[in-house]
Amino acid sequence: MIYTALFLTLVALRFALAQQPKLRDQVYPAVMVALFIFVAFRLDVGCDWNGYHRHFMIQLDLELGDALARREPLWWALVQMVGKIGLGYPWLNVASAALFFAGVHALARRQPDRLGVLILLFPVLIINMPMSGIRQAAAIGVLCFAFVAFQKGRTAHYAVLTLLAAGFHSSAAAFLLLVPLVGHGRPKARILAALLLAGPGLLLLASGESAQLAVARYVNTGVDAQGAIYRAGMLFLSAVLFLTLLRGPWQARYPADLRLVTLGAVMMLATVPLVFVSTVIADRLGYYLVPLQAVVFARIPYLALGRSSAVLAALPYLALLLVLTVWSIYSGHFHYCYLPYDTWLTGLPDLYQSPF
Repeated sequence: MIYTALFLTLVALRFALAQQPKLRDQVYPAVMVALFIFVAFRLDVGCDWNGYHRHFMIQLDLELGDALARREPLWWALVQMVGKIGLGYPWLNVASAALFFAGVHALARRQPDRLGVLILLFPVLIINMPMSGIRQAAAIGVLCFAFVAFQKGRTAHYAVLTLLAAGFHSSAAAFLLLVPLVGHGRPKARILAALLLAGPGLLLLASGESAQLAVARYVNTGVDAQGAIYRAGMLFLSAVLFLTLLRGPWQARYPADLRLVTLGAVMMLATVPLVFVSTVIADRLGYYLVPLQAVVFARIPYLALGRSSAVLAALPYLALLLVLTVWSIYSGHFHYCYLPYDTWLTGLPDLYQSPF
């Protein structure tokens, strides 16, 4: 199985370089480029391949003004741009993957183990998003830039970047609720402002067209996200681990981004009850939190946890390997969407050539 073999290779590489941080950072760009090529240049792979092909063909007959007038205008503008410059549909996957990996890199490069962050994203986020749900993948990439702005305390930058992410996938707008909490000064005042704005903000988001459409499509309709309960469960356990065991050492060593990661952990806890409302909505929101989950996992070796440090550091890799192995063997959904893996690096089929 190519996906399990690739992840095993990456994990083996990470642990082989465990005591060589300089070499690990030197290897990181090559691994990112290799993953980008593997993801971006796939052919007929991904559950949403045909759906996004329809998006592409529809937008070819329209103009940029039509794209900007639609919900999620930045997504449709990207589709428009790829088509109008004469590129075939698979280049849309390349563009989305480029946005995704650019954002992931912006977040990972600020971590003491950037290679670990990248590897930990592969089994859940990379396979499900830039290899399938490319619209949300683009939004996740932009939101990773927003997380970096949050870490730096740049409120305006965070708000603008989150709005841009929502322009690719409207679900990212939920993270606008964190705007009052960005920044390093007067934390109690910021928390109070966030609480005061949370009610009206949630009401505004819930009454919006995108939220109403999501409710109509995914609440009590029988439309489910396969595996959502397991992904939400992993986020929940990650949050419990951070809040009960890691938060104290984290505050001592990495106070600058403690607020962001703590808020991420609280949101991870909320994904489990949300599953019982709608697995799809819980899954959509959960994917945005996976980069923060990877950041938490990758920093475990640096938190001075004593004798348990080595075991806790290895545990996420082993858990994700188990998840990927079981998913790839027993899931008919996985076999339908991701097997066999193919690429168009050797030539783009006529079916997907641009008509321009």
